[in-house]
Amino acid sequence: MSAATQKESASRERKKERIELRVAASVKDLIQRAMAVSGLTAGDLAYEGARRILEEHERMELAGADRDAFLQAVLDPPEPADKLIAALRRHRNLLG
Repeated sequence: MSAATQKESASRERKKERIELRVAASVKDLIQRAMAVSGLTAGDLAYEGARRILEEHERMELAGADRDAFLQAVLDPPEPADKLIAALRRHRNLLG
């Protein structure tokens, strides 16, 4: 589901849950300034922040040797191990 679709779905969902926060005055000021600049509500800002954090957490970025090893395995995959072949045979026998 794309970010736009997620936001649209969240905005159509009935808002009945509540979260209360205690923040420092400077944080409150920052949030209010962000609301004024963006036109978003505090809840929308919280949603966007949470969505971005989860998106970054779920995305894997490889660099250097890790990236090279991954690409090499994709371009030239190793032969399947004997145990993997045996497991696939058992699986096929069980499921037909």
